[in-house]
Amino acid sequence: MTDKIVVLSTCETEPEAVKIAQHLIDKRVAACVNITSKVRSIYRWKDSAGQDTIEDASEFVLFIKTRRDLFPKVRAEIASIHSFKIPEIIALPIVDGADSYLAWLDRELGK
Repeated sequence: MTDKIVVLSTCETEPEAVKIAQHLIDKRVAACVNITSKVRSIYRWKDSAGQDTIEDASEFVLFIKTRRDLFPKVRAEIASIHSFKIPEIIALPIVDGADSYLAWLDRELGK
């Protein structure tokens, strides 16, 4: 098991996804952020009247490569600029990887 993680987040628009990605790279809390083209998300949400509804939305997914110790900063930075009231911010472990890539992540993240 490494100390590296992939953080997933979604955005409604591509410009917002790019803004968040650039912000995380600029703050050096992410070494790389991949942005997918539109994905379809289906989920339950409360509408403005407080009623449960099933939403069907197009979103962009960010795959944010970072380290576990930086997750609190990544989470705070995303939350500070994200347009969603409750943005998706989840972390998945990187169990193993190419030594050269993992070393590059460390260099980019200031370790």
